[in-house]
Amino acid sequence: MTATPTLLAWSGGKDCLLALQRLLADPQWQVVGLLTTINRHYSRVAMHGIQRDILLAQTEALGLPLVEVLLDWPGSNEAYEDAHAKGLVEARMRWPGMRHCAFGDLFLQDVRDYRVRQLGRDNWRAVFPLWGEDTATLSRRFVSEGHRAMLCCVDTQQLDAEYCGREFNSALLDQLPSGVDPCGERGEFHTLAFDGPLFRQPLKLRRGESVLRDDRFQFTDFLLDDAPARRARLDD
Repeated sequence: MTATPTLLAWSGGKDCLLALQRLLADPQWQVVGLLTTINRHYSRVAMHGIQRDILLAQTEALGLPLVEVLLDWPGSNEAYEDAHAKGLVEARMRWPGMRHCAFGDLFLQDVRDYRVRQLGRDNWRAVFPLWGEDTATLSRRFVSEGHRAMLCCVDTQQLDAEYCGREFNSALLDQLPSGVDPCGERGEFHTLAFDGPLFRQPLKLRRGESVLRDDRFQFTDFLLDDAPARRARLDD
């Protein structure tokens, strides 16, 4: 059987990392690249707030090329969809015949339906390798298999801000309130993956400042310890 090439929508967090692991283990699929939405104004991953330097370090450590979807800020949903469509065009130019994009979504049907419609307009198909899995089991497996991530954003209307900046580990899972999904699938929190079985080398991170934005979202910044040296390599 010939493997079908696919992109993976990459936010930098744990769920897309688990989706990547699942796809790599399935002979039906060949992951050829990652697709990431970037806030052009701040040079950060949209929603998660991860700095672009860290995103590039992730893709380097995973050994996969990156397609960047650049968004102006502030921007409308129509502008997002236009930018996303341009990203798909770029991907098809790099990998002729490509028509699949995978996502790490778990159970929100409205999100899944939106992605299917969005891709379908451009004759692409959505793939959901983790769909329907029990999130309590999935979160524990992430930890037990040696994947590592930090909470980089917390919705303070759903989870206390003190969780932001903590490592996603067994201790944190034990302490999550009962109404919070252990994978943060309802947007309770977002994560930054930095080490694990799929990484060629771990990302060396140091914690930066924490800020509250829009009177709701707590962000904790993370910086690369070797950022200056790495930028020099990328510029060579």
